[in-house]
Amino acid sequence: MNDTEGRAPERPKPEPDDQPRGGILMGRPFGVPVYVTPSWFLVAALITWIFGSRLADVLPDLGAARYLLAFSFAVAFYGSVLVHELAHTLVGLRYKLGVRRIQLQFLGGVSEIEKEADRPWREFWLAFVGPLLSLVLGGAFWLGLRAVEPATVPGVLLAGLMVSNLVVAAFNLLPGLPLDGGRMLRAVVWACTGKPMKGTLAAVWVGRALAVAVVLGLPVFSSSQDVERSATEAMVDGVLAAILGFIIWQGAGNSLRNARLKEVLPRLRIRELARRSIDVPADTPLGEAMRRAREAHAGAIVVVDGRGEPTAVVKESAVSAVPEHRRPWVAVTAVSRDLEPGLTVPVDLAGEQILDVLRRAPATEYLVVRPDGSVYGVLSLSDLERRLTAALLGRAAGAD
Repeated sequence: MNDTEGRAPERPKPEPDDQPRGGILMGRPFGVPVYVTPSWFLVAALITWIFGSRLADVLPDLGAARYLLAFSFAVAFYGSVLVHELAHTLVGLRYKLGVRRIQLQFLGGVSEIEKEADRPWREFWLAFVGPLLSLVLGGAFWLGLRAVEPATVPGVLLAGLMVSNLVVAAFNLLPGLPLDGGRMLRAVVWACTGKPMKGTLAAVWVGRALAVAVVLGLPVFSSSQDVERSATEAMVDGVLAAILGFIIWQGAGNSLRNARLKEVLPRLRIRELARRSIDVPADTPLGEAMRRAREAHAGAIVVVDGRGEPTAVVKESAVSAVPEHRRPWVAVTAVSRDLEPGLTVPVDLAGEQILDVLRRAPATEYLVVRPDGSVYGVLSLSDLERRLTAALLGRAAGAD
């Protein structure tokens, strides 16, 4: 599975490329960090328990060592998942889309690709190459299986890896987001209609239908394959189906929110988002400054020094915390933030440039200046968040 879908916008914060996000750094193939999240160990333990229990029937002479073999299978299986993700990564790098990291986590892996493909056929190939590599691995393990005895340790490992890679390929080819097949469907609809959002909507709704089908159908299918299953095995199947269905449903929703965000981002302009501001000296009482702002129909207050140079911006949240009867006795400097490096932004910023600047210097207010250095206004983070939230809810971004 590749994840070029962003997440719901959060308050901008520094996000260095090697931030572990709770995972263990395993290496940097092709310069891309690979992390193993703690959830992987839970899945590895579950695979070891289930696969090890089944090995008692196939290789009874192994005894307790069958669990060591089962754990080796779990590690090799996730090695195959890494190859799947590296395929996405190499294509993403080839198309200069940027790859932030690869994560091996619960039920698979994620390649965090930074940019969207600009053409539908690139989107299709970026998605298809992962399942293709899984199919190739499945074929390679099948060829290896032909060269050994099935009821041996190498035979069991090769058979397990063959089946698991074919299952990974087949599952990821299902035509619903956030799966690779969903991105392929999105690319096809995009190519046919010329509108990426139509492709996203089609793949999202198919993904949600798949989520429901997994929750309802997987336990029934497992029971039909083995009518003598224990209550514990049936419960494990039900829990896994519920978790998998939830992940698919949530991933489909995230894909839709991200698509709406991508639509609205290019239309964002600091010139349009910035509030009108007034300048006041540092010793101005807060009550008086607010009165002047109301008279000027301004939504922000900038503190200036004796030469008229801006030195700080009044924080809206700090003002709200001051009772109204106290405002005539509180200087504006008490509720202001000094203009540190990064808190002054040019008025001509637009699109993702805005988010990039805000991530480098997190704050709630920013001074917006014209090319000649004069004050244009103040950008409030709350205004930007409202605009993005409206887009994610479909109120500011078209759905065609």
